[in-house]
Amino acid sequence: MDASAPGSAASPPASPLAAFLARRGIHYGWVVAATTFLTMLVTAGAVGAPGVLIGPLQAEFGWQTADISSGFAIRLVLFGLMGPFAAAFMNRFGIRRVASVALALIASGVLGSFFMTKLWHLFLLWGVVVGFGTGLTAMVLGATVATRWFSQRRGLVMGLLTASTATGQLVFLPLLAELTERLGWRSALVLVLVMLLVAACVVLLLMRDRPSDIGLRPYGATAPTPHPAHPHTFRAMLASPLVALRDAARTRTFWVLFGTFFVCGASTNGLVQTHFVSLCGDFGMAPVAAAGMLAVIGVFDFFGTVGSGWLSDRFDSRWLLFWYYGLRGLSLIYLPFTDFSFYELSIFAVFYGLDWVATVPPTVKLAADRFGDRANLVFGWIFAGHQLGAAFAAYGAGFSRTFYQTYLPAFFVAGVLCLVASLGVISVREKAKAATA
Repeated sequence: MDASAPGSAASPPASPLAAFLARRGIHYGWVVAATTFLTMLVTAGAVGAPGVLIGPLQAEFGWQTADISSGFAIRLVLFGLMGPFAAAFMNRFGIRRVASVALALIASGVLGSFFMTKLWHLFLLWGVVVGFGTGLTAMVLGATVATRWFSQRRGLVMGLLTASTATGQLVFLPLLAELTERLGWRSALVLVLVMLLVAACVVLLLMRDRPSDIGLRPYGATAPTPHPAHPHTFRAMLASPLVALRDAARTRTFWVLFGTFFVCGASTNGLVQTHFVSLCGDFGMAPVAAAGMLAVIGVFDFFGTVGSGWLSDRFDSRWLLFWYYGLRGLSLIYLPFTDFSFYELSIFAVFYGLDWVATVPPTVKLAADRFGDRANLVFGWIFAGHQLGAAFAAYGAGFSRTFYQTYLPAFFVAGVLCLVASLGVISVREKAKAATA
């Protein structure tokens, strides 16, 4: 095989499956990408499950929306704050080990919730345990796989893996809602456990940490890729994300990307994913039908995010983000003016869905251009901003519903924040050669 061809190896691949695929012109990186896609899809389904749990938990335990939202907000905060440290763990221990531990953590949190009776149980299991587990398989996992395994098609792969996260948070909701309505919320969580088990088996069988582990180069690479130097001690490994944050925080680019991603989280999984089903219930729509609308958003998000990955390889990421945030803000401001009929919600679902997390590929590209070989650590902190925004919206919308008897103010605020973000992102300098940002 020609060494310059995509998927070439300096020697025959050490893995029998990799060798079998190489003889057919298929790089093993696509297997790793598919495994990562499944892992992120399933763990994202666990992240999105609380969207159908608020009502049943209120009915069974008498907890208020604001209290339940606080527990779920902790999960979103940890989901984000674990990102930089997840990157460090992957650098030291490998993707396969980290993904396996993450799936086991999530499963233990979900299983433990079958027996919870107190509000603090919810905070511990869904806030802390599930938060830590899902944080290890957040966007940083996709960014690490795309960077290590692909020299070409990196934008497309990042778009696909990003789409898996957002889509997984939404497409399982109709089925979970149906199971919850017919059999109870614990039966719905059985489905989540089964999906986690399947994903864990696939990871153990097929995931590999680096192309060099099986005698390959990254897809499209024409020369061997040296391993980057990583901290040798556990203490230095834990400190590496903090050092990256210290250096990145000196630039304006970091704070603009952090702030706009805060708005991204506040206007997507913190608000719509967590509270959309309950919002529609306030206007007389059944939970299954409302979850179906979220699934429509997830389907259109898949195409929107993959398309965004393609566009981010060809156009200025700043202007892509300008349009993404601006159009998302307009859609959120439009929603409260609808009559929440099937027709008008369908228009919202299609328009909003195309833009759900289309912001991720151009944001990753800007971070990579500006921060170089530390981009995965820096992006981990930027993603932490995303999840802080999600937690802010998850709690804020629950507070609005509890004390003002309506979710609508939260949607207006999110829409205005998106318009502000669309203007702020233009100030980012795209090229790393800039001395300051």
